[in-house]
Amino acid sequence: MSYMGLDVGQTGCRAVIFDENGKQLALSYREYKTLSPQEGWAELDSETVRDSCFTVMKEAQASCRKNPVRALGISTQGEAFTPIGPKGEYLANAMITFDTRPAEIAKRWSEAFGVEKLYRITGHTAHPMFSLFKLLWLKENRGDVFGRAEKFLCFEDLIQHALGIDPAISWSLAGRTMLFNIRTHAWEDKILNELSITPSHLATPLPSGTGVGTIDRDTARGLGFQEEVLVSTAGHDQPLGALGAGVVKSGKAMYATGTSECISPAFDGPIQSDELRDYNLCTYDYTISGMYTTAAFSLTGGNILKWFRDEWCRKEMARASETGEDAYELILRDLGEKPSPLMVLPYFTPSGTPYFDTRTPGAVVGLRLSTKRSDMLRALLEGVAFEMRLNLDILTHSGIGVEELRAIGGGARSTAWIQLKADVLNKPITRVRVTEAACFAAAMLGCSALTGEPVTDIASRWVMLEGEIEPNPGNAAVYGERFEKYRELYTLMRDFSS
Repeated sequence: MSYMGLDVGQTGCRAVIFDENGKQLALSYREYKTLSPQEGWAELDSETVRDSCFTVMKEAQASCRKNPVRALGISTQGEAFTPIGPKGEYLANAMITFDTRPAEIAKRWSEAFGVEKLYRITGHTAHPMFSLFKLLWLKENRGDVFGRAEKFLCFEDLIQHALGIDPAISWSLAGRTMLFNIRTHAWEDKILNELSITPSHLATPLPSGTGVGTIDRDTARGLGFQEEVLVSTAGHDQPLGALGAGVVKSGKAMYATGTSECISPAFDGPIQSDELRDYNLCTYDYTISGMYTTAAFSLTGGNILKWFRDEWCRKEMARASETGEDAYELILRDLGEKPSPLMVLPYFTPSGTPYFDTRTPGAVVGLRLSTKRSDMLRALLEGVAFEMRLNLDILTHSGIGVEELRAIGGGARSTAWIQLKADVLNKPITRVRVTEAACFAAAMLGCSALTGEPVTDIASRWVMLEGEIEPNPGNAAVYGERFEKYRELYTLMRDFSS
C-alpha cells in the first residue's frame, strides 16, 4: 500500500505518493492564478483549486497501480476560506494570506475586543491576513454572500467536502483562522458571537492524524483510486514542513527557504508572553498532539536572490538557458566564504516577523567603488539570515530554545548558502533528504491514521538526514559583533523613512 500527501498552496497544488518506507513514488503538480480584481485584493478561484487538486491526485496515483493509495492527508496554506451555499455551491473566491482589504477592520475590531484578550485566546496578534478579519470584511461589505453561507471552509476541509466527507479541520490550521481557542481546542464562542456565526458554520476541529472518513465511492472511482481511501486531518503547511523534516521534539526547528523563509520549532505546551505578542510571534498547535509551534518568517527570503538574478546575472541566466544548468547554482558559486563588507536590511518586501512592517524599505550600507558583485550577493543573503537570527533571539528570550535547525526547500540544495546561514545564526543546520516536506508529513499522518502507528515513529523511519553543517567559528564571531549593528540599522531606516 502507499500514502498520498496533497499540498494546496497559494500558487499551485501537488500530490505526492510515498510507499510504506517513505520512498517517493509519484508526483503531480498544477499551477493556478492569483486573482487581484482591486488593489490590495488577492484571491483564488476555489473551483479552479478544487479541480486542480482532483487532477493532480488522479495523475499521481495513475502511476502507482501496483502500490495503491490507502490514505490521504491534506496540507494547505493558512487563513484562506471559501463561503459555501445551501446546495454546496461556492459563493465567492477565497481571500488568501496577502489580501489586505481588512486592514482597517483588523485594527478597529481587535482594539474594541481587546488586544491582550484576543492574543490569550488565539495565540495570534491581529493582522489582516487572518480569517477572522476577512470574515468581518465579508460581513460588512458582502452581506448577501455572508448571509447565504452555510459553511466557511478552509482548503483542508474544502477538499474533504469535495471528496464527499463531512469536513474536519486540523487544530494547526484552525489556529490560523483566529477563531480557535488554542487551549480548549474548540471554536471560541466569544469571537463567533461577534461574527453572528456558530460552530456549525465551520468544520469540526480535530488533532492532526485523525481519520475523518473515506472518499465517496463514486468520487474515488472518478479519481482512479483502486481501493478505499481513508482521509486524515493534516494541517497548516509550515508545521507540516517541520514534521516532514523530522522535527518531533522540542529544541529542533524547520528552516524552510523558498520565496519566503520560515523557521517553525516544536515545543511542549502553549508558550505565550508579552514579548512574543509584541513581536507578532504566534503560538498555535503543532502537528503532534500536545505540542505547539510558531512561525518566524521573512517575506523577502529567496525573493532577494531572485531579484539579484534578474537584475545582475544575465550571463548566468543565458548559460542556464543554453545548458540546462540551474541559474541559482551558477550564481551561488560566486558566494565566497568570508563575511561581506556590506550590510543589508532585507526589507525588499514587507518584513514579516517580528515587526510586520509594511513601510520601511530595504537598504544596502557600505558601498565603495571597490565593491564587487560577490560582496553584494553575500550581503543580501546575510541580511535575510540576520533577520531570522533576530527572530530566533526573541524566541530564545521567551523560553523557546532552538538547538538544531533542519533545512528544507530550494535553498537547502546549496552547501555554501546553508554554511552562510549556520555562520550568521551560529547554530548547526542539518539537511534533510526530502523535497516535498509538507506532502511528506501529510502522508505520514495519513499512514498513522490508517495503521495506528504513532506519527513520531513513522517520522523516525521515513526521514533521512544528509549531514550537519557546523558554524565556522571565525565567521560566526564576526557576525556576532555585527548583529547589534544590524538591529540599529532597522531603527535608523524606520525613522528615516517615516
